[in-house]
Order: sequence, then C-alpha cells, then structure tokens
Amino acid sequence: MAAKQPPPLMKKHSQTDLVSRLKTRKILGVGGEDDDGEVHRSKISQVLGNEIKFAVREPLGLRVWQFLSAVLFSSVAIMALALPDQLYDAVFDGAEVTSKTPIRLYGGALLSISLIMWNALYTAEKVIIRWTLLTEACYFGVQSLVVTATLAETGLMSLGTLLLLASRLLFVLVSIYYYYQVGRKPKKV
Repeated sequence: MAAKQPPPLMKKHSQTDLVSRLKTRKILGVGGEDDDGEVHRSKISQVLGNEIKFAVREPLGLRVWQFLSAVLFSSVAIMALALPDQLYDAVFDGAEVTSKTPIRLYGGALLSISLIMWNALYTAEKVIIRWTLLTEACYFGVQSLVVTATLAETGLMSLGTLLLLASRLLFVLVSIYYYYQVGRKPKKV
C-alpha cells in the first residue's frame, strides 16, 4: 500500500502579512508613542533611548573653523603644486627658488592633510574631530618653527613673513582651544 504524501507545507510570510506585523509590533511595544511623545521604530531604540540626547555638544564656531582650515590647507596645497615660485616668493620676499621639487612635495603633503580636514568636517565623532584639530595645531606649530629658523639663517625679515608667523601662532591657539573644548566633559543638566 502506498503511503499517502502529506500536503506541502504552506509557509506564512509574516513580512507581507500586515495584520501579523501589527500584532508583533504591538506585543513588542514599538511603533506607538511613549510617555515622552517619541515614536520608536524598534525595541532597541526604545531601550537605548533617543540618540539625539547623546550627540556631541560642539563649541560655537567649530564647524566654521574646520571649514576655514580645510579651505586654507587646500588653497595653499594647490598653490604649492601649481605655482611653487609664487608661494616661495610670498613667504620669503626676494629669495630665489633653487628647486621646485621640495615645494611641490610640500603641496602634496598639504593636499593629503586637507583631505583629512574635509572628511573631519562631516563627522560627529569627538575622537576624529580632536585628532584633526591636534594635527592642525602641530602642523602650524612646526611650520612656525621652520619659518623662524629659516629667517634666522637667511636674515631676511619682512612684514609679510611676520604676518605669516603671527597668523600661524594664532591658528595654533585657536586649534588648541577647540581641541580642549571638544574634549571637555559635558555639564550635567
């Protein structure tokens, strides 16, 4: 006697069955408003809470400073790559350029740093923002030391060079200020 074959199993597709989905969401307690008026899309967001509460409190003007830094790094990098003679002449008035290669290498390095600055502009992570600000402060500090040492060797002092040094020291101070402000512990409310 031949065994009778059972009917094929019918699978229930709960993702397409709206009634089943609504029942599941009601049992989990998601989808509706809670006591605070927030609508949670999942049980995880309901348990963890609203992520806006945990967002980084940025100091006033931080994003503007990051944007200006990225523009500054990019423009100096492009100038060093495309017009090395003019950049050298702008920094060291009247000095002759012996080789364009070091200035172009400098431009390539600055272009790499500017890409990091542009990417840091779009992040909300404190660690990344702090590292880019620290990189910027170190760069400007080292650049101030190098320009000062070069001026001491050559003996060429001009108003443009002094303005460059003063602006670099100001950039160091602003970057360090934002570095510490981003790293501060938030005040308890």
